[in-house]
Amino acid sequence: MRILGIDIGGSGIKGAPVDVERGCLAGERFRLQTPQPATPAAMGSVVRRVTQHFDWDGPVGCTFPALIRAGVACTAANIDAAWIGTDVEAFLGRRTGTPVTVLNDADAAGLAEVRFGAARGVRGVVLVLTIGTGIGSALFLDGRLVPNTEFGHLELEGIKAEWHASDRARKEDNLGWKKWARRLNGYLRHVELLLSPDLIVLGGGVCRKQERFLHRLETRARVVPAQLGNQAGIIGVACAAHDRVPRSVPRLVRSA
Repeated sequence: MRILGIDIGGSGIKGAPVDVERGCLAGERFRLQTPQPATPAAMGSVVRRVTQHFDWDGPVGCTFPALIRAGVACTAANIDAAWIGTDVEAFLGRRTGTPVTVLNDADAAGLAEVRFGAARGVRGVVLVLTIGTGIGSALFLDGRLVPNTEFGHLELEGIKAEWHASDRARKEDNLGWKKWARRLNGYLRHVELLLSPDLIVLGGGVCRKQERFLHRLETRARVVPAQLGNQAGIIGVACAAHDRVPRSVPRLVRSA
């Protein structure tokens, strides 16, 4: 079965049909810039253009850079604050005329890695971390998502962990890989004290240079790089939408 996955980010909105049984894209990605300011009206129009590009009228999954509870945005990262309190699923459903499932972006990437990537078939506690401008997190127990974790916001060295150990921190503090790996290792050991994960999967752009730092990490849990790269969000959120297909509402009427 194919589901349209859309990855909504601070700079770009990307979409592609996904083969949810194989865990791979079933067509070329289509990308548009995230409007500025990223208001609901402006972003809704862009998401609709993505669905129209694929002439899509079935279920859609959308990642979203926010804490999502029952389809409602409780925070807003790199998008307009007007999203806070908005029922994103209902709003985008009206704009596209399709049933829409919305998932936090890190949770979506983690779901893809658990089902088809580095954590496939792993039981127990799995922690997926996306390391880039910040640190996103997704936590799983026996393959089931514990949604909306924000472990990049844990306090470390007196500040948010992502301000100390993200790839952005590495660049801004002009750290070599050895020194940055020491910071990252301190963060991972701190998370281990809280969660005792069986496996840690590291994703995000920094993992394209895993040979520079992965061997320097000393954790009790096994640490592996993510496998699905920048396709993970699209694949994961399409799977989340597929999981809801039996409960999906009928086709909606597009709003202007």
